[in-house]
Amino acid sequence: MKKDLLHLGELKKEELIYFIERALELKERFKKGIIDRPFISKTMALIFDKASTRTRVSFEVAFAQLGGHPMFLSSGATQMSRSEPVKDTARVLERYCDILVIRTYAQELVEDFAKYSKIPVINALTDLYHPCQILSDLMTVAEHKGGINNLSNLKYAWVGDGNNVANSWINAAKVLGFELSLAIPENYDPDKEVLEKALETNKNIKIFRDPKEAVKDADIIYTDVWASMGQEAEQKEREKVFKNFFVDSALLSHAAKDCCVMHCLPAHRGEEISDEVMEGSQSIIFDEAENKLHMHKALLDIFITNNIK
Repeated sequence: MKKDLLHLGELKKEELIYFIERALELKERFKKGIIDRPFISKTMALIFDKASTRTRVSFEVAFAQLGGHPMFLSSGATQMSRSEPVKDTARVLERYCDILVIRTYAQELVEDFAKYSKIPVINALTDLYHPCQILSDLMTVAEHKGGINNLSNLKYAWVGDGNNVANSWINAAKVLGFELSLAIPENYDPDKEVLEKALETNKNIKIFRDPKEAVKDADIIYTDVWASMGQEAEQKEREKVFKNFFVDSALLSHAAKDCCVMHCLPAHRGEEISDEVMEGSQSIIFDEAENKLHMHKALLDIFITNNIK
């Protein structure tokens, strides 16, 4: 039976851990120069509505390094732009391709593709979730903070907008049970339903209005742009609202001494994060960007082979 990756909240703990284990294994093999080619004659379709650097390149390179053929489809260049129903597009593409990776606005679109397609569908970003990002982030945390078994013992602090990345961190906290403090201005909270479902199983997810309170003793501080794609018209207003939600050395001083700083990129240096922190010794930002390649390899391998725990 085929499975899809639509959001992290639907995963079992052992599944999420297995994704990280497999990504670490494939990264180690790659670093040793071991060549894996399980996807010879296989094709991945990338259906993107949103601009992308890291997600697109890492998925394309991942599939190519595993021996397959990645095919990029801007939805505006397909018949979907002329109102072809998703159920028709999905049932055609499943006869050409082995997996679909979708980066779009509406979560419903990804779910519709999964509903009508007999091949796996991976959510590469929607306005509601960014599951692949957080999986590669957790892989990076495992590398820097004592391994996979220590992930649930750490305190994570989010500073910024309650956006799709924040929602996916909440889902991860739901699955793994770790402490998550979110510093978010009023009226910019994460999705209410996502938060309420997570709180049913993990009471250690809390929202703060003061970033200093949220990052107190944190092992990981994570931030993102204040205005996501599609919110450009709100940029100036958000700059006023979020001006105190700035990850700099002063804020970092309230966290644990060995705290690591993360950002999913692209970053607006001097806005949500200082240049000093991005380039500092506690930044693992570019490690997490690199790990998207290896996590995407793991996800493609697991979902195409249906080797899911």
